[in-house]
Amino acid sequence: MPKLKPETQALRRDHILDVAERLFAATGFHRTTMHDICREAGISSGALYVHFDSKEALIEGLCGRDRAQFTERFSALASAPDLLAALRTLGTQYFIDEPAHKRLFVAEMAVESTRNPRIAAIYRSVDAYCLESFKRLFTELTAAGRIAPGLEPASVALVFHLIGDGLFWRRAVHPDFDFEAVREALLITIERLLNPQDMPAGKSATIVRSASARISHKVRS
Repeated sequence: MPKLKPETQALRRDHILDVAERLFAATGFHRTTMHDICREAGISSGALYVHFDSKEALIEGLCGRDRAQFTERFSALASAPDLLAALRTLGTQYFIDEPAHKRLFVAEMAVESTRNPRIAAIYRSVDAYCLESFKRLFTELTAAGRIAPGLEPASVALVFHLIGDGLFWRRAVHPDFDFEAVREALLITIERLLNPQDMPAGKSATIVRSASARISHKVRS
């Protein structure tokens, strides 16, 4: 059998992950089998095991892909001159644009992490990564004078995290939840929490570039 090109292998791997994510969301981690994934993906078991040797490995691949996407989106947030506008965009990406099965997958993995040690390690690693990214961002912005929160940056990041968790769960268990209806109220709450500070345009741009470079280096490492 001829060896597939790297780009073809990458496309196949992404296809497998897409199928697995939808199945995990629809039928749950335990009820989904490797055979189900092969059938839905239209591949042999051998082709699947080239990339993933277990359902846990699939979860690791999915969470790794989500982490990479978060890093890309977060990089845009960290470098944005208008922080609140960038947060609005981030909220739209995660709480409006993403398909329903994405939030169901997150909910399924959160529950599974309470009883499967390997899933717990994977899930909590991504969770900690996101929390630390926001903590670092708010620390940088506070030091730069771009925000003046009434709480320590670590506490602000945790509140942010809790808001995000609540929105994910609300959308997962209430399919008709309308994020648009609460988005402006959330932005007002976040603005009061962060307390953005006006700065001269030139100085602000310089600080943003410097902070963004340091944050991007950290989140990639």
